[in-house]
Amino acid sequence: MAKHPNADTLTICQVDAGKYGKLQIITAATNVFEGALVPVAVDGATLNNGERIFNGKLRGEPSYGMFCSGEELGITDTYYDGASVNGILIFNEDYPLGEEVKEALELEDYIFDISVTANRPDCQSVLGLAREISAVLNRPLKLPDFTYKADKNVKTADKIKVRVKDADLCPRYVAAYVCGVKIEKSPYWLRRRLFRMGINSINNVVDITNYVLLETGQPMHAFDYRYLEGGEINVRRASRGEKIVTLDEKEFTLNPENLVICDLNKPVALAGIMGGLNSEIKDDTSEIVFESAKFKRDNVRKTSRSLGQRSDSSARFEKGVDAYTTELAMRRALNLIRTLNAGTVAEGIADVNYEKAEANLIKTEFGKINALLGVSVPEEEVVSILERLDFKVNTDGKKLEVTVPPYREDVAGYPDLAEEVIREYGYDHINCTLFEGSSVTDGGKTLTQAREDALREYFVSAGYYETVTYSFVSDKYFELYGIDAAKAVKLKNPLGEDFSLMRTSLVPSLVNVAIKNLNKNNNNGKFFEYAAVYIPKALPLAELPEERKTVCLAAYGEGVDFFTVKGDIEQFLAALDCGAKVSFEAENIGYMHPGRTAAIKLNDEKVGYLGEINPELSEKLGTDKRIYVAEICFSSVEKYSRDKVSFKAIAKFPSVERDFALLADKTLTNAQIVECIESAGVKNMESVELFDVYTGANLPAGKKSMAYRIKFTALDRTLSVEDVEKYTAKILKNLKEKLNVEIR
Repeated sequence: MAKHPNADTLTICQVDAGKYGKLQIITAATNVFEGALVPVAVDGATLNNGERIFNGKLRGEPSYGMFCSGEELGITDTYYDGASVNGILIFNEDYPLGEEVKEALELEDYIFDISVTANRPDCQSVLGLAREISAVLNRPLKLPDFTYKADKNVKTADKIKVRVKDADLCPRYVAAYVCGVKIEKSPYWLRRRLFRMGINSINNVVDITNYVLLETGQPMHAFDYRYLEGGEINVRRASRGEKIVTLDEKEFTLNPENLVICDLNKPVALAGIMGGLNSEIKDDTSEIVFESAKFKRDNVRKTSRSLGQRSDSSARFEKGVDAYTTELAMRRALNLIRTLNAGTVAEGIADVNYEKAEANLIKTEFGKINALLGVSVPEEEVVSILERLDFKVNTDGKKLEVTVPPYREDVAGYPDLAEEVIREYGYDHINCTLFEGSSVTDGGKTLTQAREDALREYFVSAGYYETVTYSFVSDKYFELYGIDAAKAVKLKNPLGEDFSLMRTSLVPSLVNVAIKNLNKNNNNGKFFEYAAVYIPKALPLAELPEERKTVCLAAYGEGVDFFTVKGDIEQFLAALDCGAKVSFEAENIGYMHPGRTAAIKLNDEKVGYLGEINPELSEKLGTDKRIYVAEICFSSVEKYSRDKVSFKAIAKFPSVERDFALLADKTLTNAQIVECIESAGVKNMESVELFDVYTGANLPAGKKSMAYRIKFTALDRTLSVEDVEKYTAKILKNLKEKLNVEIR
């Protein structure tokens, strides 16, 4: 070694590179010394970051390579002691000069990056993938060593008590006690395997839990026994407001939707997500408790999302962990404790198991499997494939009895068996064929779909904008509108408080759309929505609620009033070719204006209502605009729609019109008078139209004048004066007798 003549910070070194000969290398590293064994990148080598190394000159002196640090080799202290030093990596062992570094440090390896579908959580492990490869190659599966030796003088049952309060969220919980623990670095083979999987080595105990996770797919955790108060583990829902600080030093405030692992007094872990800082493994830990459990995956997912806390464990639990592997992983962890000489394993394990004990047995036939696949897989091949996949198969002629492996919770029936068979047999055996049939049915929309199209087309043509709102609403809306929330379906897992109930009316949602538009200075608006409301048949739910198809309108602005919406509804009913008698009667609904609300009736059956939103409610919603709404049960209207269109000839003969000024009580409505006129039995009456209402002077008290134009038409002749007089007399007589209405 010698100083560079032209640079104070550079050193010229003479290097023995074995088969690569004697090399002169210039370096700026300060930790090299004479006799050091170091990695060298020679001419043409490629570093971890992709940089190529070539011979060259540094400040006028030749340099034939480069000394490498751990970073340039792509390793850290986790993989090799000293690799993270700020300088050149100095080897701790004597390797042959000139040997390839990737061979000396076992850097050359094959890493498989495999995408696993959501229905196969058993394949999220080395063991799971090995099972699959064993079946494909038809070679025996080499299992890890799950045996271990326990000390009979120490018993897990004497050291730890396990209680599971919420078995629905934790079907199985296994714990084991280990004493005489020595916390130290893991051996190279373990650290390097973890490193290749992207996990940094911590210490031998924590590394065992991570290694078992990767090998078997079962997340595990280790508690420092001295911090488990009372020597207890209690699996329960968290109390509202209960707090925990996790291993990453984040504090969380919990609620009863979160499952926690507790000792006698406090939470020590978030179930399925992360352990607590208050029970972590430390350098002086001498007693530990291993945990291996099955937690309900949707609960882990909800807790992880709500707290914003994710981990390798939660990623596994969210996809599903089977109860069988829970015990298998515990045995493997205890085996590694003895293999690494890391402690003394106590006799026995604490196992709280609520999972069903019986094996999943599927009875089927070869013919059903082949019929589903559409190909004929030989019977012996079906049996061979299933047995290679660790299914136990018994045959009786054409029948099969298949026992599903306990770690395959995704297999429930013969269609699942068929899928197992074809993916191993080969999808290339399935040939493409055209559909065959004796008759062809023309496609098209159903009558209901056609009517729904007519509904949308009419309201769009009438100037309404179609909206789509959530089927979930807040109980605040129910309270604001005076709707009984106790009669609505409450969601167990709402997206949030504002989406906790299934709506029983579209009005709050559509009025909210109108309010949002008003707040954005859109001072004229007409909106409609066609969607379902959810009416429970009984609560608590014993069956699915009725999904009642409903159409709702909301309109406001200049030129919009009660009669605007009423006219739109009448035209809508006409567009659906409604054959029923349409009438409107005064109605009293809590959140509607007491004097501007009417029930919509078809043949005296109430199918909906329309009117103005109560001004008090509008004020609470933050607007002084009049908002008019209507809500109609579409299925009730549809039953009155005619399936077939009928036609009649246009009259060849002229019509005769007569105007009548009628004196009626102020309490009478136009609908009542029109109905009375139409019920007079005049067969040639074509139409009745109200064209004037007068309530001023020169009228008796309590009376009003209503002017009607009635048109008479006959298809077979021109009506005579005598005909019209006879019709008029008949109408006036009916009005007098039924409503006490007279000619003014």
